[in-house]
Amino acid sequence: MKLAVTGKGGVGKTTLAGTLARLLAAEGRNVYAIDADPDANLAAAVGIDPQAAESITPIAAMSGLVRERTGAEPGAQAPVFKLNPRVDDIPEQFSVAAHGVRLLRLGTVKKGGGGCVCPESALLRSLLTHLFLGEKDDVVVDMEAGIEHLGRATARGVDAMIVVVEPGRRSLQTAATIERLAGEIGIDQVLTVANKVTDADVGFCAGLESEAGFLGCLSFREDVRRADLEERAPYDAAPAYREEVRAILDRLQGDR
Repeated sequence: MKLAVTGKGGVGKTTLAGTLARLLAAEGRNVYAIDADPDANLAAAVGIDPQAAESITPIAAMSGLVRERTGAEPGAQAPVFKLNPRVDDIPEQFSVAAHGVRLLRLGTVKKGGGGCVCPESALLRSLLTHLFLGEKDDVVVDMEAGIEHLGRATARGVDAMIVVVEPGRRSLQTAATIERLAGEIGIDQVLTVANKVTDADVGFCAGLESEAGFLGCLSFREDVRRADLEERAPYDAAPAYREEVRAILDRLQGDR
């Protein structure tokens, strides 16, 4: 499966992405978890030791690698550089493995006032395209709230973009914007998961049940919040949450 998980900041998309990666690995599958969010918290959600996580250098920050693969200096608005650099060896070489999941950090491209068509951006986009289209392994990408790094070529390999929302109108507005942007580059399968749902939010979930592409609700759980504070994987620390996410994954696999 090739999944991109996104949503408004703080809704719990990283927690969902990490748990999905662990569940896929528990099925005996080879899984890459890709951290494309500037906050870079996916390692903890997967359950990678904090010290090991600190050793992971984001690809965008590897100046020598960017220079070698694109033929241009990082950060430069170079007139000429490779738009399709070699990336097939990067996932295994620069990822860290734990619990059957290999984690890779993309990092952030610093943009000028008019945006950035730069060597780092070309490398990251080529890398994601390879992961979605070239790798036979499962891929779960934790995106920021948008479609950063994704392009039309990449979109052909995405099985689904999962937008995580929480009870509230603003979260749904963000989801609608993401769905529009994803559609513009050719991602047709945009699905929704409601997170942090309490007993008081029954009406919110009921209202989404009839929506096309709604995968289900995840309950607000204190053990998930505590796991986040303690940098532990909810897969290990919150079994009830893990089973709710398993039901989401079952629906995803059933729709393929």
